[in-house]
Amino acid sequence: MIVDTETVKLFEIVNKWCPEMLPFLKPNELDSLIVLRDGLGILEQGDAMEIIQYSICEHQNDVYIQ
Repeated sequence: MIVDTETVKLFEIVNKWCPEMLPFLKPNELDSLIVLRDGLGILEQGDAMEIIQYSICEHQNDVYIQ
């Protein structure tokens, strides 16, 4: 079984599916590399939102409250 993958920055996903969120995401979040199993071309909006939410949560894991 051959699986085509495509690596894109989170910026590309956000820009395509919900560009209104761009001002609210940090540059390091937008620079996150995302590996898509079947590529950006067939990514659906629901999947895109899931990826965006997960990426935001992952970056929050690195934040410590003092």
